[in-house]
Amino acid sequence: MVITENPKKTVKLLLADDHQLFREGVKRIINMESDLEVIGECGDGIQVIELCNSLNPDIVLMDINMPVENGVTATQRLKEIFPSIKVIILSIHDDESYVFETLRKGASGYLLKDMEAESLINAIRSVVSGHAYIHPKVTGKLINQLRRMTYLEDSGNSSDGSVVNEAGVKYIHSPNSPLTRREAEVLRLMAEGKSNKAIGEFLFISEKTVKNHVSSILQKLEVDDRTQAVIIAIKNGWVTL
Repeated sequence: MVITENPKKTVKLLLADDHQLFREGVKRIINMESDLEVIGECGDGIQVIELCNSLNPDIVLMDINMPVENGVTATQRLKEIFPSIKVIILSIHDDESYVFETLRKGASGYLLKDMEAESLINAIRSVVSGHAYIHPKVTGKLINQLRRMTYLEDSGNSSDGSVVNEAGVKYIHSPNSPLTRREAEVLRLMAEGKSNKAIGEFLFISEKTVKNHVSSILQKLEVDDRTQAVIIAIKNGWVTL
């Protein structure tokens, strides 16, 4: 009788990123490993769901900024439909608000695109083993955010669940807002008249990151300037003065 060992299971991955050259590079790195294989790729969040239905991957490597449907929304929908498929975010954004949002939607990892190939492979294997993985570069920011949240819960919450900051602006979290948590924070600081630089210093993020958030806010609220965005926020009760 001949006993044949079962071959090691190959982990199947789907790449979701709207930059084809980037996908090609990541695919080459992953397919060099005997236990990992890229079985499909796509460029928007809608295609992610379609390919998961037909290919049944073990892991989806997901970008955040994609056309048609972004990675945050796609992650939420994917986990609702295919709860066993794990999602790893692979993004250029080192803003901790994206980490919070994607983990809350069900992602098992958050990686940055500038990481080394070996670190990428180790992170994928860590998630395969059942662990969560967050890129070390954003860990410190994540801790600072948690400290700020703890401080606000201890000292700034009002009876209705809103938060009043030192400038007297009342922040109200609304489930109807199209903004992410960090975008809402930026908007609320905009309502105080803070500059991009001041907002960045307050939130421990770069001025460039603030500019990106402001652009996203204006786009989502379909307005042309910061004043209009603040007026909409006040009308909807997201900020009260």
